[in-house]
Amino acid sequence: MSDPKNPLITESVIGECCADFTVDYCLLVQDKFYVAYYNHDHCLTVASRLPQEECWQISHPLGEWLPEVQRFMHQTEYDSHNYLTLAIDSLGYIHLSGNMHKDKLVYFRSAGPGDIHHLVQQPMTGLREESTTYPLFFTDARGELLFRYRDGESGNGDDIYNRWNSQSQRWQRLLEQPLLSGHGLRNAYARLPVAGPDGMWHMIWMWRETPHCETNHSLSYARSADLLNWTRHDGQPLTLPITLESGDLIDGALPGEGLINMSQNLGFDSKGNPVVTYHRYDAAGNSQAWIARVEAGRWHTRPLSQWHFRWDFRGMGSIPADVIISAPYISEGDLSVSFTLADGRSGRWRIAEDDLRVIATENAHVQALPADYYRCHQHLHPQAEVQLIPELYRQPPAHFLRWEALPIQRDTASGLALKAGTLSVLSIDQHNNKE
Repeated sequence: MSDPKNPLITESVIGECCADFTVDYCLLVQDKFYVAYYNHDHCLTVASRLPQEECWQISHPLGEWLPEVQRFMHQTEYDSHNYLTLAIDSLGYIHLSGNMHKDKLVYFRSAGPGDIHHLVQQPMTGLREESTTYPLFFTDARGELLFRYRDGESGNGDDIYNRWNSQSQRWQRLLEQPLLSGHGLRNAYARLPVAGPDGMWHMIWMWRETPHCETNHSLSYARSADLLNWTRHDGQPLTLPITLESGDLIDGALPGEGLINMSQNLGFDSKGNPVVTYHRYDAAGNSQAWIARVEAGRWHTRPLSQWHFRWDFRGMGSIPADVIISAPYISEGDLSVSFTLADGRSGRWRIAEDDLRVIATENAHVQALPADYYRCHQHLHPQAEVQLIPELYRQPPAHFLRWEALPIQRDTASGLALKAGTLSVLSIDQHNNKE
């Protein structure tokens, strides 16, 4: 029997990657390992290999010229919004999107199943695809591929949903109008809809008034049986698009009161009820983690933490997360929430399900891998940090991307010259970690 605290981990080196800024790469594990990342020259790169193979196949998809930003679609700058994401449809074709922040939609589809060497750049529907950000793929209850992105910009945008029609091999609108709309006055920062144990889809979001992150406010909720018709928690129908005025309010925190779109998550208790965790300030202005659930017909919130510091975020551009709060999950018979702070503290709260009261606070390493994998070994620069990204669409993940790079710095170039990072896949041996 192996020690779960010291799992057997294997490493597969893919090659060189961009290390002079931080942006999320992606790993998809299905019939093969598929990885999308930027190489040392800031160019889009896709790698794949079969599980039993050692060598990686590498390709460099080419996209059109973007005159507004004076670069090609397959080239990136220093914008941490320009993450990459992958999906495989029911016929095995690869779908790739990313590298956009208020840019023309960047989307590639493979010419054949699993073929990374012929990824063809193309539009989706061709409508509302000139100012796109935050691409995300997911699947519905039938396994059909869906795609969500923001049309517009921070402080002024709508959430658009597309559906892949496997029969016609074309993208279509899932909804004829946006699911969430700021009507030109604001935009929503939403988590993707989550399929709950009750057979319903559940979604949370907060609104932002301007590009400045401190203007987040009004944490909200909606649910749906089919992703087409949406209601409040009590079943009251919501007319689409959902707006600030019509949403189901979880926490009415105002701008400047600590809501941040990087720390909002949704999970479920043992009875299948949706439970939400998030960050906001307390009455004294300190950062706290909060938990919320519907009780007696209304949203009930309470703090989880008793911290004495303030994550005083403000301004524009990508920022690092000083407070990471997990979605609620069931562990050892209790409702639990994990946390990680910028000062190195981490742990979890064990929570009583009946009233969301904290039973115990356990301070411990809560990351998925042993601590040494979070330490830099490549000596790129004193400011470099380890980047670890779990595989897409699987919980808990068994595979992770790892590389070292300079930290997030509000989407601007550091001016520092770094050698290339080394990108690897770390795999936890599931067989040797079964008790």
